[in-house]
Formats: sequence, C-alpha cells, structure tokens
Amino acid sequence: MNKKQVLAISGSIRKNSSNELILKAAAKIFSEEIEVNIYNQLDKLPFFNPDLDNEYADVPETVINFRKLVDNADGVIICTPEYVFSLPGVLKNALEWTVSTTVFTFKPFAFIVASASGEKAFESLNLIMDTLLQRPVGENCKLLIPGGKGKINSEGKLSDTLVLSGVKNVFASLIKEMED
Repeated sequence: MNKKQVLAISGSIRKNSSNELILKAAAKIFSEEIEVNIYNQLDKLPFFNPDLDNEYADVPETVINFRKLVDNADGVIICTPEYVFSLPGVLKNALEWTVSTTVFTFKPFAFIVASASGEKAFESLNLIMDTLLQRPVGENCKLLIPGGKGKINSEGKLSDTLVLSGVKNVFASLIKEMED
C-alpha cells in the first residue's frame, strides 16, 4: 500500500523552530499512515512579482518546484508562528506565488498556528486558504496553540497533553480528508 504524501510547511525559517518541531513530532506519530515531506525552502523563493508570474515570463525555478510539491501532494499542512499580528512574510510570499494557479484548489488541507498569541495569523491564514482552496477549511483541520514554544520540551517533543491531542486530531482529520 502506498502511503499518502503530505507536504508540511513551517511558516518559520528558524532552524528547529517550535513550528518545525510540531510538524516533525506529528510526522513521527503518523509515520505508519502517511509520508510527511517538510518543505524548508521558503527563504529561497523570490519576492512575489506578478510580472514574473504570467505566460510571457520565466517563472523562477524555485517557484515552479514549490508549486509542483503542492500540486503533487495528497494533502498539505502548514504550521506557522505569528509575527507582528500577521503571517510571517516568507509564508505569505509563498502563498502569493500560488494565487495564479489551482494547486491548492480543493486540496485536502490543515493548519496549525503555534505562537505567543496567534489569533491574527490564525484568522489571516484561514481567510487566505479559504480563498485558495475555494472552500472553507474544515473545523477539525485547524488548531491555534497559544504559547506554542512552551508546549515543546527540550527534546523537541510535544509535552502538553491537550496540545498533543489537538495536533493528533488535526493530522487525523487531514488523513480522513485525503481518503474521501
């Protein structure tokens, strides 16, 4: 049996960020069911420029590769912090590079915002993805983790049982969406 392929995107480019650690922990928990590919090249994407994103331009190779990863994945999950009451610029930039495509359209999708507060990033990502997906993100496919950094122990494991349960629920819901 071939495992479903999940593209996991951390909105933080910091090495071993709490968001990346959450994705790695969940990938380990669900390793029997899905193959998780963590995308760690957000900082390699050029700034979005509509002049480079049309049929007459040479779309940058890094953008083409990112779009292919999204398109070829059976499902996508984003785990991101909140920076200055919004999404990190590198994540927003990556999402902007997909607007002129249909790579996210009706794609099984989930997201987690793990940050000090995270409410504004949560609202923003929910709105953006509802637009890109052309449907609302399922309620069980999104999670807000206030104080995210404090929910991971020094070994990089989810130490808060409620958060662990929430992350498991989001991944299980994404897996269910990929099966439908």
